[in-house]
Amino acid sequence: MTAAISGGDRADARRNRAKVLTAAGEALAEHGLDVPLGEIARRAGVGAGTVYRHFPSKQALLEAVFAQHLNDLVASGERRMAQLAPTEAFFGFLLDVVRKSHRRGHLCDVVAADASWPRPMLTASVLRFRQVLTALLQAAQRAGGVRDGIDPDDVVSLTVGCASMLAARRNQAAGFRLVQLSLDSLRPAATVTERQIFRDGHGAHREGVARCEECGAALTVQPTGRPVRYCGATCRQRAHRRRLVG
Repeated sequence: MTAAISGGDRADARRNRAKVLTAAGEALAEHGLDVPLGEIARRAGVGAGTVYRHFPSKQALLEAVFAQHLNDLVASGERRMAQLAPTEAFFGFLLDVVRKSHRRGHLCDVVAADASWPRPMLTASVLRFRQVLTALLQAAQRAGGVRDGIDPDDVVSLTVGCASMLAARRNQAAGFRLVQLSLDSLRPAATVTERQIFRDGHGAHREGVARCEECGAALTVQPTGRPVRYCGATCRQRAHRRRLVG
């Protein structure tokens, strides 16, 4: 005969799951995807069996951590919409996204590398994130705080780039200054110049050369087959990651 599960037991299970998710997010940000589940359990203050009861595989744990990250951003965006003026809410949200995402590159990489992702829970989180981002953007545009012609895909691409830029800077204050300068390009007063092609002393980079859609590197055009869009697997995964979040 199966014993009934008490309310206290369910509450303990919820607390343990939350502790595991928090510990996993911190451990993955510090050590990358190779961190063992035993280390995550130690940080959470629970046994390895507790981790496996909630997350039967490491991929299931990764999905839950990334979904929780997106859900937290959604909650932040919704609070800002309710409490702040549209333009302030929009730019505050973008800074929040960059600040909380720049150490999550490992999670993005594993999602981009696995063709079986996203699974249903992660798909739902991505959709909610997209909806909040779009609502914030459109409200800021109606208020005159963001240039017309900017769409959610543009914003996602910019924030992904800002998060990568911040992660690459040891001086976080200097990194945030660059992030703010980048985000200011969305404002109506920002001027945008035509994209220039940089040339080396031998003229190797010429106008009209096919270029990677991610990094701008020159591509070798094949006479047959599908057109080449990216210079390699790294740029292809980055593009896939933006489509996932967007």
